[in-house]
Amino acid sequence: MCRMTEVSSLTGRLLVATPSLADPNFDRAVVLLLDHDDEGSLGVVLNRPTPVDVGDILESWAALAGEPGVVFQGGPVSLDSALGVAVIPGDEGPLGWRRVYGAIGLVDLEAPPELLGSALGSLRIFAGYAGWGPGQLEAELQDGAWYVVESEPGDVSSPRPETLWRAVLRRQRNELAMFATYPDDPSLN
Repeated sequence: MCRMTEVSSLTGRLLVATPSLADPNFDRAVVLLLDHDDEGSLGVVLNRPTPVDVGDILESWAALAGEPGVVFQGGPVSLDSALGVAVIPGDEGPLGWRRVYGAIGLVDLEAPPELLGSALGSLRIFAGYAGWGPGQLEAELQDGAWYVVESEPGDVSSPRPETLWRAVLRRQRNELAMFATYPDDPSLN
């Protein structure tokens, strides 16, 4: 019996779209991988704020959402569902929060916000998510669609999400830092 080779987990890492990635859903996207194994991958796009206030869809969580206090489009899948991602420093998180990687975890949005309020370092609400089937992300990585880099807790709550793509690339200590200056439209260069 042939078993699928084990996939090295990228959970907690960032996928940064390369300038050559042609899918408009992921143009200059920074995706935090919340789950990655041999069954597939799931993440949220950290730099796609919408004009919708968190209070318009999840009023009880609005006061805990970081700035900007809007819902983010987490990806093209299940846009009618919401995911809460929060940073909680320390070893133990409260009920209603599940650690994903380091201080980053998922919030149970069905839980009463007061259970988590005092512990939350930051909270972002995402409509939808980015998903890949078994082997799909690995194929995209081989095709050069994504750079894989380490995440930092501040990436989840960046107050200027529109600059996150460049900021994440700029902080790399290798040739990836050069791509931070890649023009939006290289034909105008």
